[in-house]
Amino acid sequence: MKLNFSRVMRTLAQRYGDREALVNVERNRRYGFREYHLLTNRIANALRGSLGVTLGDKFMLILENDNISLMQFPVFFKQEATAVMTNLRDSLQEHRWQVDLVKPKVAFIENRLLTTHAEMLRESGCTIVAMDPLESPCEGVLSFWDVVNAASDEDNDVALDTSAHTTLLRFTGGTTGRGKCAMYSMDSLLSCRDGAFANPELGFDASVRMLHVAPLSHGTQIMFYPTLFGGGTNITMNMPDLEQWCRVAEAERVTHSFLVPTALYRLLEMQRANPRNFSSLRTILYGAAPMSAAKLEDLIGCFGPVFAQGYAATEVAMFVSVLDKSEHRTDSEQALKRMTSAGRVTPGVEVFVTDAQGNELPLGQIGEIRIRCRAVIQGYYANPESTAAEFVDGAWRSGDMGYIDDEGFLFIVDRMKDMIISGGFNVYAVEVEAALAAHPAVLMSAVVGVPHVDWGEAVHAEVVLRPGASATTDELIVHVKSRLGSYKAPKSITLVDTLPLSVVGKVLRRHVRDKYWQGMQRQVG
Repeated sequence: MKLNFSRVMRTLAQRYGDREALVNVERNRRYGFREYHLLTNRIANALRGSLGVTLGDKFMLILENDNISLMQFPVFFKQEATAVMTNLRDSLQEHRWQVDLVKPKVAFIENRLLTTHAEMLRESGCTIVAMDPLESPCEGVLSFWDVVNAASDEDNDVALDTSAHTTLLRFTGGTTGRGKCAMYSMDSLLSCRDGAFANPELGFDASVRMLHVAPLSHGTQIMFYPTLFGGGTNITMNMPDLEQWCRVAEAERVTHSFLVPTALYRLLEMQRANPRNFSSLRTILYGAAPMSAAKLEDLIGCFGPVFAQGYAATEVAMFVSVLDKSEHRTDSEQALKRMTSAGRVTPGVEVFVTDAQGNELPLGQIGEIRIRCRAVIQGYYANPESTAAEFVDGAWRSGDMGYIDDEGFLFIVDRMKDMIISGGFNVYAVEVEAALAAHPAVLMSAVVGVPHVDWGEAVHAEVVLRPGASATTDELIVHVKSRLGSYKAPKSITLVDTLPLSVVGKVLRRHVRDKYWQGMQRQVG
């Protein structure tokens, strides 16, 4: 099927007119739906015109949220080239590898990156477009607003095949090694919209004011789609600053936001110390990492019943499952158990659990989670080996270990590579971290397997305590034993000030684990 997105967005502009579609906090830019439609027309027409980007070409975005929002999916869909989205916070070395892999014709970058990135991009043959006005002329660098303002804002006649055309390339997080480059069709991306609307309790409608603080190049992008299609307002922040998040949430009367668990833990401490007026908040989505039921109880007690969990992945960019706000309950043992799940599978998504040979397992049995739906990516760019290994009969092999219970709740017990095999027993790091999080002194932890001469691996934890709290390592080990039994409890714990986090706030267990395995071969993963 083909789709002309200029016509689709024209309809949105006619329907919502001057209602705010987009707010950029740091740059103080506000666009109504009609303005946003015309602006994205100009950007798309500039790409097709003066920038000379056409079918088969690629343009790369190395941008913070304010500027990514200008280049978001309306631009992807209104012209024929393939967008390449990378994370601004990746290293120069990582950006160099990404440029070498995809060979973009044009790169849109933040002005401050000119000193570090311009030479590398010029050497690769890229046309460089700086997003803010240039203080002085810079060789081989174009000014975004000069280029865009010279382009037409008329609708064009671009019609793309919604399943065959590669609209976007985006790099996986790389938390277990170097990232891969995921390929998205228009269908893959529009599933972000459909997955949200298929979970009506999330409440994506014209009253939504969605605050994006995590990078739009990652998971929070999923919420950009239903917010715009529902007639709501996308609000962007550039820096993961929770103090600013609090100020913006109050001032902009934010209704929705997405935060990873590590950020929510810190927000809880801040709200307890200095309460703010968050009465406008209706939904705080969390995901990207699991959260313990004990921590969720604390958060609900502080902020109210506004929390919903979404399970998604770079390879399936939609809500594969959702634990609704109404399912965040603590009134029974079963409800507490369900709070540790990833919720119920989104209607229309096929999720099944298999053994190592790909045979489907009965309900309740732990195996690898596989997902098949319209959102599954086309594969990995220039990586046929990984594509063949991870996509089987149209289903993505997630690498997550889990099970589905008899009422359709999906439980993620761990990543396959993070499972610890100790003395012949399987120990799931997620489960041990959840038990540690239930201790009132614990802020966050990373549980890993470390070498052991007799058991192969021993369970070890690095733990960050809450500010002002105290606990001994022996006390924490006893606490976990009381919840999980001896064989799952850490044999050793190290108290640390910080844990390594990814650019989107995930605890990087791999970085913790690797320092214990230097010079040795780990058997798991």
